[in-house]
Amino acid sequence: MNPRIKALTFLHIAVFLWGFTAILGKLISYNSLNLVWHRMLITAAVYFCIPAVWRGISGLLRKDWLIFLGIGVIVALHWLTFYGSIKLGNSASVTLACLGSASFFSAVLDPLVNRKPFRIRELLLGLLVIAGILIVNNTLSSSSNGQTHYTAAILTGIVSALLAALFTILNKRYITRASSLSISAIEMLSGAVLLSVVFPLMADSNATWIPEFDLQKGQYDLLWILMLALVCTNLTFYLGTHALKELSAFTANLSINLEPVYGILLGAFIFHEHDALGVQFYFGAALILTSVFIQSFLEFRHRKKN
Repeated sequence: MNPRIKALTFLHIAVFLWGFTAILGKLISYNSLNLVWHRMLITAAVYFCIPAVWRGISGLLRKDWLIFLGIGVIVALHWLTFYGSIKLGNSASVTLACLGSASFFSAVLDPLVNRKPFRIRELLLGLLVIAGILIVNNTLSSSSNGQTHYTAAILTGIVSALLAALFTILNKRYITRASSLSISAIEMLSGAVLLSVVFPLMADSNATWIPEFDLQKGQYDLLWILMLALVCTNLTFYLGTHALKELSAFTANLSINLEPVYGILLGAFIFHEHDALGVQFYFGAALILTSVFIQSFLEFRHRKKN
């Protein structure tokens, strides 16, 4: 297979699986804290079974360890709010639509973190994102009920998008200090340790220490969490890293922006969420995603010009 075609195939498989994480989050029966603890614990355990991880972290300075451990806490908070939003709204599509606002938060946070000028066009595109979120919120608020808290789900999803933008910017800033594999391992370790301390303190009678798997009772949590950790985290890291060796940053970013699209389509296909959400929701989601793709295209033109 042509190396570029192979890289594109790997990347789109990875992006599709990232979109599938929202589906798995909805399938897993227990709460977001329980879910994220299991995901980070399993993912970290697998990473530290890889010799290259140990070679990569052996020469890290204490300062670098602290930086990546701190970013790992942000990743954990992002996943907690991401899956919390899914549980609140009982919808993968609503959360993924909100995740599209990460590009707007990147436009605001990147200049602040890296001390560079704001880009007016990116801030203006943010208005399109805000308009899409308002449409989504107004559409779903009218159909909410006592069991489905759409407004809370949207607000939590927006916080998740903000955290996603923040840890992406920080990772990009410090990525040259270690290998990507080692950085991911440290960040997963950080979240796993933090949640291992927090979870016992906040666990209630419904807490699940070991995910259940019982075909007769229809309990598949163990299968779903293993897929989430091993396939949608460990495997996708390998696929994405391999693809980036052959593809331009623009091609990679444009492909990654398809994650909410894949997730929303999967939500409609698997859970028939389109029946409950309606046309106006998808119009609002389309506005958010349109902003994302316009921004990617303008970024490509800017880089090509320079």
